Amino acid sequence: MSGLRIGQGVDVHPFVEPGEHRPLVLCGVTIPGGPGLAGHSDADVGYHAVADALLGAAALGDLGSRFGVDRDDTAGADSAGLLAAVVADVAAAGWRPGNVDVTIVAQRPRLAGHRQAMRDNLARRCHLDVGAVSVKFTTTDHLGALGRGEGVLGLATCLLVAVQG
Repeated sequence: MSGLRIGQGVDVHPFVEPGEHRPLVLCGVTIPGGPGLAGHSDADVGYHAVADALLGAAALGDLGSRFGVDRDDTAGADSAGLLAAVVADVAAAGWRPGNVDVTIVAQRPRLAGHRQAMRDNLARRCHLDVGAVSVKFTTTDHLGALGRGEGVLGLATCLLVAVQG
């Protein structure tokens, strides 16, 4: 086993239908004023993408195979708990996160004012110094479903470091 591994994760969810009330949660931060995302859990695409990146780097499968939408116990789940379980599984496999880089792709709402809170949450959940966590935002310049404001995409890359034991 080499001492470093890189993983990537992707997650996307559509916004809930008009009239449905669900909070928009991204990297553990509730974003006021926007529609929430539809999904089996709380649909936090930031945390989901990071969890998939960690699982992929550790060769432990993916988020769907571990917490699938067919499981009643994960319906409405707080993604912070799912990410915590993934971080624990990765640690049990002999790895620890070295850094996390997240990009949130959304035409709406504006997210820049929430960057530091997202970084703080990810650092805490992944047991990292906040300096090892990057959160970026971009749009698709009105191209495609995301550009039409139909949902949000999360992309994540992580580095895992082997735990010396």
